Amino acid sequence: MKFRVERDALADAVAWTAKSLPNRPSVPVLAGVMLRLSEGNLQVSGFDYEVSSQVTVEVQGDADGAALVSGRLLAEITKALPAKPVDIAAVGAHLELVCGSARFTLPTMPVEDYPTLPEMPQSAGTVDAAAFASAVAQVAVAAGRDETLPMMTGVRIELDGSTMSMLATDRYRLALRELQWRPDDPELSINALVPARTLHDTAKALGPIGGEVTVALSHGTAGEGMIGLAGGTRRTTSRLLDGANYPPVRSIFPTSHNAEARLSVPALVEVVKRVALVAERATPVLLSFSPDGLVVEAGGTEEARASEAMEADFTGEPLTIGFNPQYLIDGLQNLGSAIARLDFVDAFKPAVLAPAQEDGEVIPGYRYVIMPIRVTR
Repeated sequence: MKFRVERDALADAVAWTAKSLPNRPSVPVLAGVMLRLSEGNLQVSGFDYEVSSQVTVEVQGDADGAALVSGRLLAEITKALPAKPVDIAAVGAHLELVCGSARFTLPTMPVEDYPTLPEMPQSAGTVDAAAFASAVAQVAVAAGRDETLPMMTGVRIELDGSTMSMLATDRYRLALRELQWRPDDPELSINALVPARTLHDTAKALGPIGGEVTVALSHGTAGEGMIGLAGGTRRTTSRLLDGANYPPVRSIFPTSHNAEARLSVPALVEVVKRVALVAERATPVLLSFSPDGLVVEAGGTEEARASEAMEADFTGEPLTIGFNPQYLIDGLQNLGSAIARLDFVDAFKPAVLAPAQEDGEVIPGYRYVIMPIRVTR
C-alpha cells in the first residue's frame, strides 16, 4: 500500500475514527484503525464489536493494500504534522509516514486478525444534518452516566411518520426534542434506544458537513438491533441498548401549571454560576420568585452564603424552589433561545424549562424537565 494524501483530510479522518476506539480493548487489534486503499479511495475504519466508524478519503494512490496501526497514536501524529502533503507506505511489518522533513515508522498489526465491519442496516429515512446535531445535543445532556443502569445512558428515538422524537433521562431530569424528518415509509412507527455518547459524537461530527444524515435501523430482537448514521463520506453503526422496559417518561410532564416565569437565559446562567460558587456538592441553588423578580441563593461550608437578584416576569403565588445548579445550567444552555420560560406546579413537583419568545410564548419542539430538590428554610 502506498499513497499521498492532504494532511488535514487524513488528520480529520483518523481523529473521527479513533475517537470511538476502546481505551482498554479486549484484544489488541481493536485499538487499531484499518487503512485500506482501493482505486484512489482510502477507507479509514475502526470497530470494537459495539460501534464501527468509517470514512472515505480521496488520495493519490500508487499501490492498493491495507494496514492496521494504533489508532490513538496515528491520530496524535497526524494532528501534529506540518501543513504539507503526507506520503504513507506499508513496508513489511511497518507503516512509514513522511510529511515534509518529518518521518515516522509505526509497527503494524495483522490485518487478517481484524474483525469485519458490520454492514449498514436498511435505510429508514433522512434528516437535516445541522438540525439533527442540534437536537441530539439538546437531549443527550440529560442522559445518565451510570453504566450500571445502561438503559438510562441511552437516547430513545421514536420515529412516527414524519416526526422524530428524542428523549433522555437520568431520573433527575428529562429532555424531549421533536423535529421533522423524511421517512422512506410514511407509515413507519418504530422506537430505538441508542447509546447517548455514540449518538452525540456522531451527530456532532456530521452536523458541520451539512446536507442530510441517513438514519438506518435493523429490526433485531430486544438488545440486538443496530442503528446506522451516514452523512457525506462518513458512516457509523452502533448496537442498540435494550429498551424493552424503558419507563413511560412522557408521563413526567405536568399536564398543567400554577405559576410561570420568563427570564433571560444568559443572565440566569451567569447568576447561577456565581451564586453556586459557595454551594457544596449536591447542594441546591434556591430560586425565589415573586412579582418583584427573582432572587437566587446558595449556602456552603463554614456558613458561606451567596445571593443575587435579577429581573424576571413571574405570574403566580410567590414560590421558592431548589435545583441542582449544573442540571439547571445544562438545560438553559441547550435551549437554543435567549429567553426561557419556567412552568411550575409547586415547589415539590417537576418544573418544565422551554425556549420562549419575547412575549413568553413557548417555542415548540424542546422541553427540559428538572426535578426539584427539597429544601428547608
